Parts: sequence; structure tokens; C-alpha cells
Amino acid sequence: MKFITSSQNAFIKSLIPLRDKSRTRRQSGSFFIEGQREIGIALKHNYELKQLLLCPELLDESILEHWNATADSEIIHINREVYAKLALRDSTEGVLAVASAKSHDLEALSLTSQAPLVLVAEAPEKPGNIGALLRTADAANLDAVIIANPRTDLYNPNIIRSSVGCLFSNQVATGTTEEVLAYLKENNIRSYAACLEGAQAYHEQNYQEPTALVVGTEADGLSDLWLELADARIKIPMQGSIDSMNVSVAAGILIFEAKRQRNFKG
Repeated sequence: MKFITSSQNAFIKSLIPLRDKSRTRRQSGSFFIEGQREIGIALKHNYELKQLLLCPELLDESILEHWNATADSEIIHINREVYAKLALRDSTEGVLAVASAKSHDLEALSLTSQAPLVLVAEAPEKPGNIGALLRTADAANLDAVIIANPRTDLYNPNIIRSSVGCLFSNQVATGTTEEVLAYLKENNIRSYAACLEGAQAYHEQNYQEPTALVVGTEADGLSDLWLELADARIKIPMQGSIDSMNVSVAAGILIFEAKRQRNFKG
């Protein structure tokens, strides 16, 4: 077991760009995780940890022993100074990790349900919104989340943090809008595009068959391609002064209507 006490250690310095730069994450096939809950969820869903960094000064002895025995990876103990250099949060959980990324190709999805329920989000950019979408997807036990035309690296630490680790508990795939549309057609999944114009009320649709609920950004909505090629357009009737709501809130309303129609099974 290693013990690193200098923030100038070459390995510690190499973790900063891994934490902060999507290019480094893509090139290395690795990413940075902070937090006991997030790392625990990653392990539960078969993510491979390369290194587990523990700060004994911040951990109870029983928790330290738990983590020392939990992960089948290189374990490195670090002091408070090194931890402070690496950690992004103000909280002091004392556990960090480097993990191997998974494939997020559409072909890697495994939809075993006879009537899969999928969320598609086109071009979401804000990590907080993406994290909230992933939390909602986990709460509803969706079959998959697909990001069309992604603008943000999935392993951005802010996505991991805002999703509370639900990036790891969901099946997540990415692709272009064209690729996602083709994938849904090939797998006989009916797509419902959330928009304002030419749309029917969301609660009047039948979501008991294989279904993809498709949402766009608050600023731009969905692209013309989705509006042209989706199987149906749906809207949430708005009764106030504005004509839109936060994308994660809208997605939650649509998702749980579909779950209600399915008697919350699956």
C-alpha cells in the first residue's frame, strides 16, 4: 500500500487534468470520482477502479477498514494536504478514485424488457440538468438514457456529482440525432418528441408499448429532425405566464406518466 504525502507527487499532479479536462479523460479511458456514495454505486454497477485514494485523517477507522477491503484495485493512502488538492467538494468524505470508462455506444445498450422505456435528451449542456435527468431515470428504473448530440463529457465530475452517482446506475448511450433515430426505428421503439407546436397533451398518449420520451434544451427545444421524424409530438399543458419549464422537471413529468400507465412495473 502506498502512502503519498506531497501534493507535488507526479501521480497526484497527473490526476488534476484527469479531473478537469475531457480530452485527458478520453485519451486515457479513465475518469475521476469523488465521494463514498458515488464510488460505492460505481462498484455496484461493475465499474473497474484503477486506484482508490483514502485519507485516513478524514475517515473513521471502521470506514477506512471497509474501503481497504472493498475494492480490487491499487489502494493509496493520502494526507489531508493531498486530499485538499484533489477534492472539489467542501465536504470531507475522504475517498477518491480513478476508474475505467465504459463504452457508451448505442450498440452497447442491452434492452431486455419487452416494452423498454427510454429517455432521450438532445444536446443537453448543463451538468446539473444532465445529473438531474439521470437521477430521475434511476428513480423510475428506466431501461436506458440516450444523449443525442452530446455537448458535455459524461464523466465530467459535475455530472457525476449532480447525478449522485446515477451516471453509473443507468444504462447511458450517446450518438448523433440521426444515429439515435435510426436506433429507435431499428428496435421498434416509438418516439414521443416534447415540443409546443403541433403537439398533443402528453397524458392522452399510450406509453405502454416500447417508448422513447424525447426532450430538448430549454433554450432551443428539439431540432427540426426530431420534430419531423418522431412518431408523435407531445406537450405538457402550461397554465401560467411562461411556456416552458426546466428540462429535468419536464422529463420527470413525462416519465412518471409513462410509469403510471405501466402500473409502476419494471
